[in-house]
Amino acid sequence: MTEDSVFLKACRREETPYTPVWLMRQAGRYMKDYRLLRERTPFLDICKNKDLVTEITIGAQEKIGADAAIIFSDILLIVEPFGFDLSYLKGDGPSIRRAPSTGSARGSGQRRGARALRTAEDVERLPDIDPEESLGFLMEAIRQTRRALKPEVPLIGFAGAPFTLASYLIEGGASKDFAATKEWMRRRPGAWGVLMEKIARATAKYLNAQVRAGAQALQIFDSWVGCLSAEEYKNFALPHSAALIRSLDQGVPVIHFGTGTDPFLELFSRAGGDVIGVDHRVRLDEARERIGTKQAIQGNLDPQLLSTGSLAEIKRGVQSILKQAAGRSGHIFNLGHGVLPETPPKNVVALIQMVHELSQR
Repeated sequence: MTEDSVFLKACRREETPYTPVWLMRQAGRYMKDYRLLRERTPFLDICKNKDLVTEITIGAQEKIGADAAIIFSDILLIVEPFGFDLSYLKGDGPSIRRAPSTGSARGSGQRRGARALRTAEDVERLPDIDPEESLGFLMEAIRQTRRALKPEVPLIGFAGAPFTLASYLIEGGASKDFAATKEWMRRRPGAWGVLMEKIARATAKYLNAQVRAGAQALQIFDSWVGCLSAEEYKNFALPHSAALIRSLDQGVPVIHFGTGTDPFLELFSRAGGDVIGVDHRVRLDEARERIGTKQAIQGNLDPQLLSTGSLAEIKRGVQSILKQAAGRSGHIFNLGHGVLPETPPKNVVALIQMVHELSQR
């Protein structure tokens, strides 16, 4: 039943009776139940509790009526097996620092709180990890969630792209200008290549483990790649994203999503993926022209419109995107990025219904 779902058919560029829709962060802070849970349970504790992950994942999909569920998790969980401390600071987002102990991949005695990666030697010390073992809690959550989901609803697994994960490790968290990351690219190309290769290799293992656990599609998030120029993307990111995608198990659709990719969208699509996810800064029809017809496309309503727009304005936005899609097979409706925390839940439910109704073939 799942293989015949409109979502997986669209990933394969097959004809569907209507346009499937799911949303990045469709389970999250815009939902009251989730906010109440976060008040009493730390974020990482939620991610590592299979029962809570299952509850959040399925509850969100059922409440909004999305055509796929995405496992509740975070792209940064993989940094802990690499030997770093991961924490989420209220109002400041994630923080990645050297773990307090010494030894391999633990900072070699550097003080607690030092930025995760500083030298080429730090990169050399990064271990080869077995995500199925070190991140086994997520695999358990995927298995349990897949068993509990309705058979016709596909489950999406995900991970961060090599560039985005590398920038988090180098910057120690989010960044406005990614100055340290770009300095590494320019001045330490050898160490940069080793770092990206290690991340790509570990991420491929991680995603393949998710497939074995029950994920029926995968999304790769390159959230920070828009800070690069086309030339920088071509030289420093594309080869490693392509290597990651080539290493994934065949037969499971891969969605390759990035923000700010308009300046190098052709290169981004060349890196691979069965579906190319585009943000709201580029028109869907223009993006389709640029990537061609051999890959499906996902996107791309502005999350701000969903958050602050009236239902009439949201409907006009949906109509515009569906018009740009022109009824062609291989379109998955989504936002240009994740659902914003202040988004009214009624807007999310209405959006799903609008897409289904307005896209009927």
